[in-house]
Amino acid sequence: MAKMEVKTSLLDNMIGVGDMVLLEPLNEETFINNLKKRFDHNEIYTYIGSVVISVNPYRSLPIYSPEKVEDYRNRNFYELSPHIFALSDEAYRSLRDQDKDQCILITGESGAGKTEASKLVMSYVAAVCGKGAEVNQVKEQLLQSNPVLEAFGNAKTVRNDNSSRFGKYMDIEFDFKGDPLGGVISNYLLEKSRVVKQPRGERNFHVFYQLLSGASEELLNKLKLERDFSRYNYLSLDSAKVNGVDDAANFRTVRNAMQIVGFMDHEAESVLEVVAAVLKLGNIAFKPESRVNGSDESKIKDKNELKEICELTGIDQSVLERAFSFRTVEAKQEKVSTTLNVAQAYYARDALAKNLYSRLFSWLVNRINESIKAQTKVRKKVMGVLDIYGFEIFEDNSFEQFIINYCNEKLQQIFIELTLKEEQEEYIREDIEWTHIDYFNNAIICDLIENNTNGILAMLDEECLRPGTVTDETFLEKLNQICATHQHFESRMSKCSRFLNDTSLPHSCFRIQHYAGKVLYQVEGFVDKNNDLLYRDLSQAMWKAGHALIKSLFPEGNPAKINLKRPPTAGSQFKASVATLMKNLQTKNPNYIRCIKPNDKKAAHIFNEALVCHQIRYLGLLENVRVRRAGYAFRQAYEPCLERYKMLCKQTWPHWKGPARAGVEVLFNELEIPVEEYSFGRSKIFIRNPRTLFKLEDLRKQRLEDLATLIQKIYRGWKCRTHFLLMRKSQIVIAAWYRRYAQQKRYQQTKSSALVIQSYIRGWKARKILRELKHQKRCEEAATTIAAYWHGTQVRREYRKFFRANAGKKIYEFTIQRIVQKYFLEMKNKMPSLSPIDKNWPSRPYLFLDSTHKELKRIFHLWRCKKYRDQFTDQQKLTYEEKLEASELFKDKKALYPSSVGQPFQGAYLEINKNPKYKKLKDAIEEKIIIAEVVNKINRANGKSTSRIFLLTNNNLLLADQKSGQIKSEVPLVDVTKVSMSSQSDGFFAIHLKEGSEAASKGDFLFSSDHLIEMATKLYRTTLSQTKQKLNIEISDEFLVQFRQDKVCVKFIQGNQKNGSVPTCKRKNNRLLEVAVP
Repeated sequence: MAKMEVKTSLLDNMIGVGDMVLLEPLNEETFINNLKKRFDHNEIYTYIGSVVISVNPYRSLPIYSPEKVEDYRNRNFYELSPHIFALSDEAYRSLRDQDKDQCILITGESGAGKTEASKLVMSYVAAVCGKGAEVNQVKEQLLQSNPVLEAFGNAKTVRNDNSSRFGKYMDIEFDFKGDPLGGVISNYLLEKSRVVKQPRGERNFHVFYQLLSGASEELLNKLKLERDFSRYNYLSLDSAKVNGVDDAANFRTVRNAMQIVGFMDHEAESVLEVVAAVLKLGNIAFKPESRVNGSDESKIKDKNELKEICELTGIDQSVLERAFSFRTVEAKQEKVSTTLNVAQAYYARDALAKNLYSRLFSWLVNRINESIKAQTKVRKKVMGVLDIYGFEIFEDNSFEQFIINYCNEKLQQIFIELTLKEEQEEYIREDIEWTHIDYFNNAIICDLIENNTNGILAMLDEECLRPGTVTDETFLEKLNQICATHQHFESRMSKCSRFLNDTSLPHSCFRIQHYAGKVLYQVEGFVDKNNDLLYRDLSQAMWKAGHALIKSLFPEGNPAKINLKRPPTAGSQFKASVATLMKNLQTKNPNYIRCIKPNDKKAAHIFNEALVCHQIRYLGLLENVRVRRAGYAFRQAYEPCLERYKMLCKQTWPHWKGPARAGVEVLFNELEIPVEEYSFGRSKIFIRNPRTLFKLEDLRKQRLEDLATLIQKIYRGWKCRTHFLLMRKSQIVIAAWYRRYAQQKRYQQTKSSALVIQSYIRGWKARKILRELKHQKRCEEAATTIAAYWHGTQVRREYRKFFRANAGKKIYEFTIQRIVQKYFLEMKNKMPSLSPIDKNWPSRPYLFLDSTHKELKRIFHLWRCKKYRDQFTDQQKLTYEEKLEASELFKDKKALYPSSVGQPFQGAYLEINKNPKYKKLKDAIEEKIIIAEVVNKINRANGKSTSRIFLLTNNNLLLADQKSGQIKSEVPLVDVTKVSMSSQSDGFFAIHLKEGSEAASKGDFLFSSDHLIEMATKLYRTTLSQTKQKLNIEISDEFLVQFRQDKVCVKFIQGNQKNGSVPTCKRKNNRLLEVAVP
């Protein structure tokens, strides 16, 4: 996103005219066209002097971000483009720095964006004021009061989905630093008639729909409500759902806001119970019933709704039922009770619903005020924000529109007065001659309405209070008599003959010519709405409620405080409230925001000129412009004026060293501006005609273009010269470096050439010396050689006879020595790996070295076997010794042996120490257990097998029961004489015992085991270790076994087994035991 252009003045980059005071020519058409042009470019704010016009865009615009807040913070009002933040900042700084109480008046018709404007003002003030935990809490409470009041006081209308149906004035209180301390809210004329009836296309107040949409099922059951809108007569169904509005989410927002503002949980529940009671009141229906005396009486059709209302409010059902059927009138000491017909009962029901809701709303405002009021009593600065209904002109205008328009007349009156007052004060302050300004003074209209004797409100009150038959028609007759001659009052029935034939004026209506235009009021309902009566029986019934909140809303129902005086009418109450408001506003410095609705469709990008023209007329905006520019259209302080236009005069450009006023005088004289077009104040220059200002702007624009061209020219010259100087500097640096490089290269070449010459000379000298030395050496060697030869010849001559006798032996010994040396060197490079199983060995090179070659192979094998054994642990050595022992005993003798080679000897196959089952067996054995294995003991009688635990210790051989662990036999190793087994792959073996020993009483043992090789090996080694005698291992397919007194032959045969590869044993006769091996 491109960075937004920074504006330093309202006049910079203007779209249309930012301030209507500068509009030229000024008429209704140019005014509307200027607004439309700015609206089409998303410029929704326009000034009329210090007044802000706000056109509702009906969509979100990116002009309210925190960055925008910072842009307008502490800036002059006319410094940036028009914005509501500029007015908010001006008001806040005046309050903080100049100690002036402020009020911001926001007006406009329904749907023009008044509520949103008040939110923006409050959010801006909250953003720019101080920080801190307490300050933030106050700001949050002030901001969160809006959702609560909107839920209970706003509704959807045909013009606005969130229309404020009450007037709100909030005083925000600040300390001397400008930090918020709290606030006070005042509400005006809630449209309570909306509770019981809504025009077509409109809704009741938001809270009813939010409650039914967003409350949990548990809460709805507690409030005796159903989620279906059609169940309630007070809710219109044609507009129950609003596009883009999530009532359920808004309900959660309201509950959260109530919690932040300070509502206790029981208070929030009480409020919702009252809302539910109002909803259910609309479902009470009446039926007529004739009494004996012939009078009509009303009865409630279905008492179930009444019962639920009484349960919610804690009212006795009979009391409330009677209050709907009877009316008691008290006069002095007399009480008269009359029955209510059906119409009167419905009136009483609706009056109760309206009063109940209206008083609940007032209670909410007071409760919020208790939470947000300032806690300190120090002197406070105040900023008031008035968000009140705008001028209303409908097809059917009744009492509510009359009251609203009266309020707007008063606001227009104070607006004109304060605007003129502000203008006059500024003229006096600046010592400028004040000229009288002609304008329409609407005081005559205000007097028509509020005059205490002949005013419309006074006559309405008089009509309501007088005895006899009082109707809307009698009220109209009275108006026609008294106000007939008033120039702003029109009625067809009045004495004024000019309206007798006016068909646009019905007989039951009167018309008032307001400042904003003529409004036709239907007189029907004026008297009833002004009376706003609630029967005393209903007030007393509400006071008797067990519901604390409802009871507090009807203090007049207390029998101990009965007041027979008639309560004030709605009109008189509102008139007093407006008077108080006007008095309050006149004590503060006013700031105005005029809101305009661009179309009735609530759609973006649509600008209805006729609708906007109507609003411009009744808001009096053109008149406001004329008042503002009646004297001088534009004014500006001397310093910013001189700063903006100083380039138009050579004497003031670029710097003026004297006072700013003197500089402006020089400037205007130089430009030859007519003297009658401007005046000099104390601190500001006043310009009479906008054309003069636009002329200055045109001159400034042209001068800026010239200055821009000059700046560009100077800049380009500076840039080119800078570039030239940089290039020149670079060229000098490059040349210096190049000269240095050239000299260095030349020096290197000279040095290299000198070195080459030197090397050649040194080489030549060296070679010369070398030749001389070589010649000398050759001479010496030649002499030595000649001498050696001579001496050799002499020696050989002398020892020739000895040399010939021993030469052969010495040559042989030398040759053998060289061959052996070469043999060993080659063997060193051809040595095999250190693995004991590696059988590779270099081939023999010479036949005479055959024995040496074999001996070296043997020695090397023994050496690498020793190196391999040195790597073993004691346990591994023991294991390999057992494997070696097994190899010597069974290799090539027992067919089972090859399969046992790869199996490690574990010994303890039963974990006797860990298994609690064998604890008794473990305790009975004190020696180290070498083998613990389950074997099959062959029965001597039938050849069947029985499982036994075979235990081998250092001194004994034990057999124990597998299940119980009980020892069955114990044989000392000294009594074992022999072990017999077959040469086949079975696991049968016999242990022969010494004859005559105690263990041999039952004869020898015959077993079958899966670890035969390991058991036989360990038994052999253990017996050898203990007895120092080798145990006889007999391997034969037939051997004798001693069973008690008989010798039995055990014979092993080959055969096919039914059960696969498992050997079977079978007793053939008394002398033969046959084992079938697969």
